[in-house]
Amino acid sequence: MPPYSTSQKQAIAQFVNLTNSKDSVASKSLRATGWNLERAVDAFFNSSPGPSKSTKFLNEVFDSYRDDAEETPDGIGIDGAMRFLGDIEVQLDEVACLAIFEMCKCPSMGEFTREGFVDGWKSTECDAKPKMAQHVQYLRSNIPKDPELFRRVYRFTFPLSRMQGQRNLQFEIASEQWNLLFTADRGGVPWNTATTPWLDWWIEFLEGRGKKPVNKDLWEQTEVFMRKSLDDENFGWWSADGAWPGALDDFVGYVKGKRGHGSEMEVE
Repeated sequence: MPPYSTSQKQAIAQFVNLTNSKDSVASKSLRATGWNLERAVDAFFNSSPGPSKSTKFLNEVFDSYRDDAEETPDGIGIDGAMRFLGDIEVQLDEVACLAIFEMCKCPSMGEFTREGFVDGWKSTECDAKPKMAQHVQYLRSNIPKDPELFRRVYRFTFPLSRMQGQRNLQFEIASEQWNLLFTADRGGVPWNTATTPWLDWWIEFLEGRGKKPVNKDLWEQTEVFMRKSLDDENFGWWSADGAWPGALDDFVGYVKGKRGHGSEMEVE
């Protein structure tokens, strides 16, 4: 990069942040307008090809929530994330919050990268905050009834919730997320039914096994098991020769035992 004055370097940095372009594109655009940042940005977005107006908007939104623009120019930390989620009316204890993290491919809970934030929201065609809030309503409405959307959010929750450097999910965290994802009043798919408190028994069962960490296979297969159990609560789909994780095989016996005990209590 040729030598630039301090003000020119600042203009290049601002141009890059606003347009998500490279330094070389920024310097070329700024030189063409005599280093007038506003004119250079306008010319960039009005040219073809080039980023859409929504890209400019999303970069501006991202910049407004950065906790430290100097140290993390391409990251939003927990404080900024909380402000952003509050502004688009997302509660932290609802599944729609996890859906936003999945959409933006957040590296950890309450942390956004510029690329993930811009690409994620760009896919929704949101170019104004009211539209973002409307998309949140769409997520709330569709997560419980769209199995593919729910599964995508559910599976992303595993890496999102893991502690740094660990392969498995701590039981306490897994339990908390299951209670979120498998509960209707928090925007998830309810697993407890009128005849069987599946979720309650599942947590109780795992607690009795020593609250062991949950690996990825068990996490993902629990959601598959949940769907099948809701389709047929009498285990017509289950086989001892199936490829279920051992914990789920044992849980089938646990449920059958609980049901048998319940029947005996009712007869008495």
